[in-house]
Amino acid sequence: MSTNNQFGKQGWMPDRIKDLSGQTFVITGTTSGTGFEATRILLSKGAKVVMLNRNPKKAEDTMAALKQVLGSQIEVTNITMDLGEQDSVKKAAAQVLDRIERIDALMCNGAIAQVPTRKISVDGWESQMAVNYFGHFTLQALLFPMIEKSKGRIVSVGSMGYDMGRKAIKFDDLNWDRNYTANDAYSQSKLAQIMSIYELQDRLVKAGKTDVKAYACHPGSSRTNLINTSGSFLMKMIFGLMKLSPLTQPAENGAYPELMCATEPDLDQSAFYGPTGRSNWVGPVGSHFIAPHAKDKAAAKKLWDVSEKATGIQWRL
Repeated sequence: MSTNNQFGKQGWMPDRIKDLSGQTFVITGTTSGTGFEATRILLSKGAKVVMLNRNPKKAEDTMAALKQVLGSQIEVTNITMDLGEQDSVKKAAAQVLDRIERIDALMCNGAIAQVPTRKISVDGWESQMAVNYFGHFTLQALLFPMIEKSKGRIVSVGSMGYDMGRKAIKFDDLNWDRNYTANDAYSQSKLAQIMSIYELQDRLVKAGKTDVKAYACHPGSSRTNLINTSGSFLMKMIFGLMKLSPLTQPAENGAYPELMCATEPDLDQSAFYGPTGRSNWVGPVGSHFIAPHAKDKAAAKKLWDVSEKATGIQWRL
């Protein structure tokens, strides 16, 4: 638990966000949970939001719900994208670049979690790694030129799960051909997300491109549909009970860390942001401890090289 929050006793709150008119945010996974709340709050501040979602019907319903709450004047659009399919990510990225002129922040929020039985994506990767990590790795790389032009940000929404399972990248068996467990595979995917952001920071400095900022954060233990979407029956029961306890928080609160990283000036990129209360599951939002294995430089460099080779995507740094 952090005892010295830079934003005071209440932590970071959305009332710190100034008028965002003229700014554009691209967010993955916005039809429910923290992604929906982040979208709603950004739109309420005058921002334009491009949503990236797999299900076009749910996206249409989401936009209708947002307009009902905020008014028909809001600027929100959806581009259909399946994070688990590289071809879909590449097509969606091309549409983003064609339709908008700036990206003030790319918020990598979409995820799946605790998939009970090992599944392999169309590209040949374990499903949680495919969606949570490789999909976002490719999206970040393809949108980077516009983010750089806009002097924008990349925000990776990780999870405390990075430290609640396997604490290293399984380079000799990324797809879990042996000894698959839902939790370890999820943990690896979230560790990869976080690790790659710190590696990106170093590469931006080396390339002299420090106008682009990259941040790692997490939503804590928020009451969302994440486990209900992809978890086992047992995990759904466990988290269902947790939702009734003080160990969880509303989805809106879970959106605060990514909103902070997308909008707050002068944040320390080397920090890890999220709730600072009990077990970093709930509480005031700020920076807090991150385990050393998430900043293993040798592993991060190897992961980056493996990722470029696996996706066929070369970052233009």
